[in-house]
Amino acid sequence: MQRSEFQPCVYILASAKYGALYIGVTSDLMQRLYEHRSGSVAGFTKRHNVKKLMRFEQFGTMELAIAREKQLKRWHRDWKTNLIEQDNPGWVDLAVGLGFDPV
Repeated sequence: MQRSEFQPCVYILASAKYGALYIGVTSDLMQRLYEHRSGSVAGFTKRHNVKKLMRFEQFGTMELAIAREKQLKRWHRDWKTNLIEQDNPGWVDLAVGLGFDPV
């Protein structure tokens, strides 16, 4: 991904269908997915094997993306699950469609 393609986004990862969820924000989704999937960064996602991309939303500014991340993190788990299932009812790992190997 070239630098000019960087775009602020909020993403939701899961360990499995109805498994552990993680919500994050980044300006470089491809790089961030690589970090999560390779386990190169210690933390929640590495400890709980949360690597599958369930949803992402792109924004025009990082401020808007951060605001959305904070909103989603306050949501109840059921709301997050419903949000995922609106566009991804099968809990398909969207990272595979972006060129990543299945996990």
